Amino acid sequence: MNSVAQTFSTAALQRNPAWAQLLGLCPLLAVSSTLINAIGLALASTFVVIGSNVCISALRRIIPDAARLPCFVLIIATFTTMTTLVLEAFAYTLYIKIALFVQIIVTNCMILGRAEVFASKQNITATFFDALGTACGFTLALVSLGVVREILAYGTLLAGAHTLFGPTANNWTIQLMDQGLLPLAAYAPGAFLVAGLLFACVRTLRSFKKIPPPKSQSLIQD
Repeated sequence: MNSVAQTFSTAALQRNPAWAQLLGLCPLLAVSSTLINAIGLALASTFVVIGSNVCISALRRIIPDAARLPCFVLIIATFTTMTTLVLEAFAYTLYIKIALFVQIIVTNCMILGRAEVFASKQNITATFFDALGTACGFTLALVSLGVVREILAYGTLLAGAHTLFGPTANNWTIQLMDQGLLPLAAYAPGAFLVAGLLFACVRTLRSFKKIPPPKSQSLIQD
C-alpha cells in the first residue's frame, strides 16, 4: 500500500508533468484561458493517459521490442479517438473550442513518455496509480492556470459551464468582478506570463520544503 501511495504522489507532485518536467505545455497554455476549457482538456487527458498506459502494461509481454513505439502510438491514438467521439457527441460546443488540442493528445510527450518509461515495464496496478498520479498532476497544473487566467482576464469563474455540464449549469457562472484586471491573460502572451509566475511559485515552495525534483526525469536543473 505504501508503494502504491508513493507511486501516486511521486507522479502527481515530485514528477508533475507540467511543473517539474515542463511537458504538455502547448495544450496547457493554449486551452487554459477559462476554467471550463481547462477541465474539459483535463478530463480528456486523464482518460487517455490512464486507459492507454494500463492497456500498454497489460500487453507489455506480447508487444515486440522492434515495434514498441508504433504500438504505443496506436494504443494512445485509439483512446484519443474514443475521447474525441465522446466529446463530439455530448459536449460539442466545448469540443469546438478545444478540438485541436484534444486530437493531438496522441502526440503528447507526457503520455508517450510514461508509456515508455513506466507502463511498458511495470504491472497493471503500479501503472494505474502512476498514470492516475500523472493525470492528477497535469490536471492540477491545468486547472490552476485556468482559474487564475479566467479571473484575471474576465473576472469570472465557471463561465460557459453549460458547454461541459449541460443546461443545468447555465447559472453556474460566478462573477467576481465587473471586468478582468489583466485582459492580456486571455491571450498567448498572458498565458506565458501567468504560467511563468505559477511555475516560479511552485519552485519556491519546493525549495522551502526541500523537495528536489527527480534528477533523472526533470528537465529543470537547479
